[in-house]
Amino acid sequence: MRTTSSGRQGAAGAEAQARDRARARAAPPPPIGVLALQGDFAAHAAALARAGAMPSEVRAAADLERVDALVVPGGESTTLLKLLREFGLWEPLRAFAARGRAIFGTCAGLILFAEEVRGPAQDSLGILPISVVRNAYGRQVDSFVDRGRVRVPAQLRPALGGGESFAADFVFIRAPRIARVGPGVEVLAEHAGDPVLVRSGAILGATFHPELSPGDRVHELFLSLAVGVGDAAHA
Repeated sequence: MRTTSSGRQGAAGAEAQARDRARARAAPPPPIGVLALQGDFAAHAAALARAGAMPSEVRAAADLERVDALVVPGGESTTLLKLLREFGLWEPLRAFAARGRAIFGTCAGLILFAEEVRGPAQDSLGILPISVVRNAYGRQVDSFVDRGRVRVPAQLRPALGGGESFAADFVFIRAPRIARVGPGVEVLAEHAGDPVLVRSGAILGATFHPELSPGDRVHELFLSLAVGVGDAAHA
């Protein structure tokens, strides 16, 4: 069978993508921590382990110094806010993000990342230029799951199979709503017209609970982001 020039170029491109994916899989994952003060941190650690990471629990500033990336799980944002201060992690967390480390906040974690919190207002780290409204999707009894798609940033596609997007379940439990997205924030997923997964540099934030869905693609996306940030830091 005759191979055209465009066919050869397509085959070469596919081979290059396969090599990129192989290199990404071969690269050792950076040490990733999971904030383990409150919330569903064990489920996040399990999802990260299935995605190929070796997560560790973070409960003190010294633990934070041993990791290159961090997941801040869901839970109750006011309780988490209090615990971060009691355990001396408030300013170290802010400094961790300021150093450009990869950090992922889900549900209550996202609330703590936001520049502005409403419904009611509360203090936050202010590391992600968004505004959020707490409990915008209702109470615990109003929890629900919906199916959607997550857009993969171009630079992360080689490590995630080359696709522009993937399907994922969005598990909403007393979820916040992102009411405003500031400059430089990428919207990676939406539900009913509202952003539910956003990225700003090395910071990823979700209003839903990816650790409770049957797949681990969102954690794989964060792991790829963390690997890229780690490679740049150590270059």
